[in-house]
Amino acid sequence: MFSRLTALALATTAALALPVAARAEPGGCVKGAVAGGVAGHFVGSGHGKGGAAAGCAAGMVRRHNARKAEREGAQQNQQQPEGGQPGGNGAPPPPPTNGSSE
Repeated sequence: MFSRLTALALATTAALALPVAARAEPGGCVKGAVAGGVAGHFVGSGHGKGGAAAGCAAGMVRRHNARKAEREGAQQNQQQPEGGQPGGNGAPPPPPTNGSSE
């Protein structure tokens, strides 16, 4: 009885912890492997494992490209001055003066 209760407790803990620990990222080995395995299964007998391997590789490449694009976007955001003004401080330029003192 103890082992069933322990197994149930571990399964419940794992099921509750997975959504908290997971991050939503495009691609990935597991997502690609599942899709490739299902596609390989429907293509023909014995192609499920090959489809899973190819899907895993494709998912890893997709995730790598997404992370690379994210890094490049972050670098571009750091290089641009805040406010979009040439001065970089975001303050509006001073009003023009006509030479008369009031």
